[in-house]
Amino acid sequence: MRRVSVLLLLVLASAAQAQPARRTQTIGVEDYFSQVFILGSVISPDGKSIAYLEASWPKGSEDRQTDLCVASTSDGTIKRLGSVRPTSSSLMQWSSDSRWIYFANRRSRGETKPPLNGVQQVWRIAARGGDPEALTRANSDIQGFAVSSDGRALYYQVDVPHLDEEWRDLKEKFNKGIEYGHGNTRVSQIWRLDLGTNKIEKVIDEKRYIREFALAPDARRLALITTPDDKVVSLEGQSRVDVADVLGRKIQPLPDKLWRVEQLSPYGWLERIAWSTDSKALAFNVIFDGYPAEIIVADLNGDTPRTMRVPRREGQLSVRGYGSVLQWRNAQDLCFLGEEKARVRLCCATSVRSVRQGPVKELTPGDVVVDAFTLSANGEQAALVLNDTTHLPDLYVLEQNRKARRLLNLNPRADTWKLPQFRIVTWKGARGDQVEGILELPPDWRSGQRVPLVVELHGGPTSASYYRLDFSISGRTLLPSRGYAVLSPNYRGSTGYGDKFLTDLLGRENDIEVEDILKGVEAMVEEGYADKDRLGVMGWSNGGYLTNCLLTKTTLFKAASSGAGIVDTVLEWGTNDEPAYVIALKQGLPWDKPDIYRKTSPTYNLNKIRTPTLIHVGSNDERCPPGHSRMLHRALKEYVKVPTELVIYTGEAHGLSKANSRRAKMEWDVAWFDRYILGRPRTAP
Repeated sequence: MRRVSVLLLLVLASAAQAQPARRTQTIGVEDYFSQVFILGSVISPDGKSIAYLEASWPKGSEDRQTDLCVASTSDGTIKRLGSVRPTSSSLMQWSSDSRWIYFANRRSRGETKPPLNGVQQVWRIAARGGDPEALTRANSDIQGFAVSSDGRALYYQVDVPHLDEEWRDLKEKFNKGIEYGHGNTRVSQIWRLDLGTNKIEKVIDEKRYIREFALAPDARRLALITTPDDKVVSLEGQSRVDVADVLGRKIQPLPDKLWRVEQLSPYGWLERIAWSTDSKALAFNVIFDGYPAEIIVADLNGDTPRTMRVPRREGQLSVRGYGSVLQWRNAQDLCFLGEEKARVRLCCATSVRSVRQGPVKELTPGDVVVDAFTLSANGEQAALVLNDTTHLPDLYVLEQNRKARRLLNLNPRADTWKLPQFRIVTWKGARGDQVEGILELPPDWRSGQRVPLVVELHGGPTSASYYRLDFSISGRTLLPSRGYAVLSPNYRGSTGYGDKFLTDLLGRENDIEVEDILKGVEAMVEEGYADKDRLGVMGWSNGGYLTNCLLTKTTLFKAASSGAGIVDTVLEWGTNDEPAYVIALKQGLPWDKPDIYRKTSPTYNLNKIRTPTLIHVGSNDERCPPGHSRMLHRALKEYVKVPTELVIYTGEAHGLSKANSRRAKMEWDVAWFDRYILGRPRTAP
């Protein structure tokens, strides 16, 4: 009898441990800084381990601390190899025998001697742990590297200053405290380090800027994406793919007719170059503003390269742009991230080099969002960074013909959070077309209860809001914890809803997508979710622009938060770092399409704004320069006399990176909405 009781207690204890944690904690601003983030991950060639970069916010620190870790794919045990300066998975590589991890880092523990101190070098550390070893002694930061499969050679990129010949004498004479508009840039070199003799030699020095490069598996050729200089504007339409032998003696650009002349936009960005496993083909992304992204494959198995587009599955599947990884599963099948209706899945395009290309297969079906992936050497295992509506991004393992398996739980504290209630909602937008969005309701929301609603607008606009738990500084997750509903509409121009839905926005900004959004707000009121007298709107980048547009067209909103938003589209074309975005969406230059530039600019209707507006921007923002935010603030403060505050984050660029900046953004938003939507009086902290 005693034995039975003991067994029963053990069973009950085991069952209690298996029960999920009770969600009793209300989320606050400080919980954002308790999150652990995965900055990059790479699965070992043998599939037994995953190296990943784990970032967290140490208490009192302005910057995140990043640790290099290795997790076993069999049981998830973790070995911490030490802290590194923030880097990415593109600067991390396994040795072919899965024994070593190569990574870029600015310094190591106890390292004080120059030239290593403060300069990003390539290091190596044993996967089992130990002290890291610096392999390079470069005088400037290493921007990229690749180790040959036999482990004998390391190729690395450094950038050097470059002056154009014209006006060179004056620019050299007057170079202190003076900045020139062009002609004073950086170009790149590729060096080869013999890891046996430590001999280095320069192999490529073409006076061009190298955006990225990749070494073929057989170590015979390099593929490079290059531009005339390091300006973002050069990447738009001037980038090319070069193929070189590893000694740099022969460099051949790929013919670009397929992704330049034969595209609707000439301004495609080339990125994420990948070699096939047999070293005879390349793949890369072509990313457009306002148009669908494409994957291009170049078959090099012959005297003349044969280029072709990778077909997307018919329907609404979009190639995820802006840094999406490509990797070959074998010599014919290519994996990529595909977007479909606010989900992001790992996809595989089959037989892409064949005359009859095969179908696209989804390897991670369901309501998931995959942020990144890498494949093992045989292509049968994958490491995924994945999340859904129930948990934050985490590390998963995908094995052939099986469901993705969660390997770690990097954010156990989040298991106790009271999460928003998620809905996919649809409505009839402009022209009666169906539009979709993600609705987050307060954790304790009950059917029939009307709550204050904040519309959260994604940037891009060639992007989307995703169906997942997203605790960022955008307002998602945090505002529902305070009793607000949050609607994230995937308005016209968003990805994942078909090519036509995307391109309908061309020439129609501040028009068709604004109607999509307003009709979505009306639908939320009609469906009984939202209180029409307690509405707000917020967004960053293009979301900030749309916030500004909405405020000039309606007095529906009681409060607004405009982050890094555009006010004048001519100013945006003339001062931002990527003018092709403006040209593509407006379908021409300002002198060609002056009426469209005027119609798309809130500038001329700022006098109609009646909504109390909080404005955020980074002082060093080159994407949406702070002049826009200053213009909006001046109009509202000095002339229209609308309650407003301008918050400028010193030293920050288009995204806020410092802890204090992110904390300020969230606390200002909460206080602003609480006062002007809920009517809560402002009290001193």
